[in-house]
Amino acid sequence: MSRRLAREIAFKALFQEDVGKNCLEPVFTELLTESGLSGDHALFARQLAEGTLLHLAEIDNILAKYLVNWEFGRLAAVDRSVLRLATYELLYCADIPTAVSINEALELSKLFNSDESAKFLNGVLDKLARDQEGGKEES
Repeated sequence: MSRRLAREIAFKALFQEDVGKNCLEPVFTELLTESGLSGDHALFARQLAEGTLLHLAEIDNILAKYLVNWEFGRLAAVDRSVLRLATYELLYCADIPTAVSINEALELSKLFNSDESAKFLNGVLDKLARDQEGGKEES
């Protein structure tokens, strides 16, 4: 449950950075304080948020390729933040199983948006994950 909370904190920090153009650090610190998350789980949340922002341009370019008949900038901010976080996990966190990353993203989407949104995100993330796995096998 604590890793799920860590993802939720990372998502909220990314969302606030995206929508409010807030700096990550003060928002992140406040979210950690409010949640009571600490130790390894707090470090995990920080890794997710900072890693996503570090690779944001690459992540956005990759995601844009998977949005059929949809512009990345027109996505709901919640969907955009969930997709970014999940894509970071899929691309840069080899220790996290693909199914876990996708499932956690869908749970965030259901919590902060809707079941319909989760279905849309599932299609995007599933295609991305299958393409990534195919690329790893060819290497």
